[in-house]
Amino acid sequence: MYSSTRRHSVGDRPEAPRSALNGANLSHRTAANSPDASGQVQLVPHNAWDDIYGLYLGVLFSAMGISLLAKGGLITGGIAGMALLSSQLTGMAPAPLVPLINIPFIVFSFLAMGRFFASKSIIVSVAIGGVVAGIDHWLNVSGVGSGFAAIAGGTFLGMGILCLARHNASMGGTGAVTLWIQRRYRINAGISQLAFDLVLFALAAASLPLVKVLWSILGTVAMNAMLIVWHKPGRYRG
Repeated sequence: MYSSTRRHSVGDRPEAPRSALNGANLSHRTAANSPDASGQVQLVPHNAWDDIYGLYLGVLFSAMGISLLAKGGLITGGIAGMALLSSQLTGMAPAPLVPLINIPFIVFSFLAMGRFFASKSIIVSVAIGGVVAGIDHWLNVSGVGSGFAAIAGGTFLGMGILCLARHNASMGGTGAVTLWIQRRYRINAGISQLAFDLVLFALAAASLPLVKVLWSILGTVAMNAMLIVWHKPGRYRG
């Protein structure tokens, strides 16, 4: 009998038996989002550097959104809206108000979301306050149109909140509550956030000009649209 042999060069791939190709043994496919033997997707969780960069982006986008809204004399929902409304009523800068108003919500985060989530939210809250204060010095803007402040500011803020949520953190405030509601009751975080924001705007309507309230509502819709569209259960994991 003759046996044929073939010399393999370094770049050649050895041929796999046909049974292995036709079978379900796909254990070598371990890359992110590759199906395993049962056809399910193998997910690679975020590592520490992923989380650090994600939180950095969340802080930067959120702070930029708050700054644009403040420059336009507008408010928004969540902890950012509470800080902006309090700033307009008291004359204090919004930067220190973010961590101050956040204290009771951080306590809730520890109890309902876990200390890891709450710890990151504390860092995020303080960091956002610092970056908002820095933007006032780093970015010299004489004026911002209300329409641009509403749409761009709301979108920036929504993107920041989304980045934080993807890395198991939040700005705190009602944002932490809405994420808990989504985990517990499967109600979209953007929808429940919008419900909280309606209450905030009902309070704002008593103290702000109507035109500012209307522009602020547009900005809040832009912010929550980011969560409604992109933060759906099962759409993103890892």
